[in-house]
Amino acid sequence: MKRIVCLVSGRGSNLEAILRTAESERWATNVPARVVAVLSNRADAAALAIARMHDVPAEVIEHQRFPSREAFDARLAEAIDAHAPDAVVLAGFMRVLGAAFVARFAGRLINIHPSLLPAFPGLATHRQALAAGVRVHGATVHFVSGDVDGGAIIAQAAVAVLPGDSEETLAARVLQREHVLLPRCVRWLCEDRVTCVDGQVMTRDLPPAALALLG
Repeated sequence: MKRIVCLVSGRGSNLEAILRTAESERWATNVPARVVAVLSNRADAAALAIARMHDVPAEVIEHQRFPSREAFDARLAEAIDAHAPDAVVLAGFMRVLGAAFVARFAGRLINIHPSLLPAFPGLATHRQALAAGVRVHGATVHFVSGDVDGGAIIAQAAVAVLPGDSEETLAARVLQREHVLLPRCVRWLCEDRVTCVDGQVMTRDLPPAALALLG
């Protein structure tokens, strides 16, 4: 049984997508994987209630309580290691993780970002996309590297940017795609169908078309 730990900071919609997909697709039977813990750096994160609603243990490790980023990273890594995870998923985790943390979980640590990387890393991605006048926007799941929003890309989901789009309308359509993309990539990781070797994504039994969601 592959063990998944999810890291969250906010509303938890991507966490809920993973948990609902796991239930609807009966991961326990068909995919040897389950979410064993949810960790948050914010006590007020709505994602914590979602975890508990699905009977997943949830823990808060508030970053403000630590004297340095390194101290927080060390405590978070310790909490993750207690669950012996095969995969660590950043499902809306809004903290930059240090190089030592990333190296500790290399090949097991994935993130979802609301843009078609390498375009628009960082924050306010939908605002950046609208300001740039792009016609296609989307989301990316990638292995985490030492570079913020860097790392080898596993898969992407694209949406059209429509005339009259606001940040809110564009964000809503991208989020719908995130809810399909992230659970799919988590499942592939747990099935050993995607791995990261020397900074490159290697796939097994996945057609190229599977790595892009268009719509």
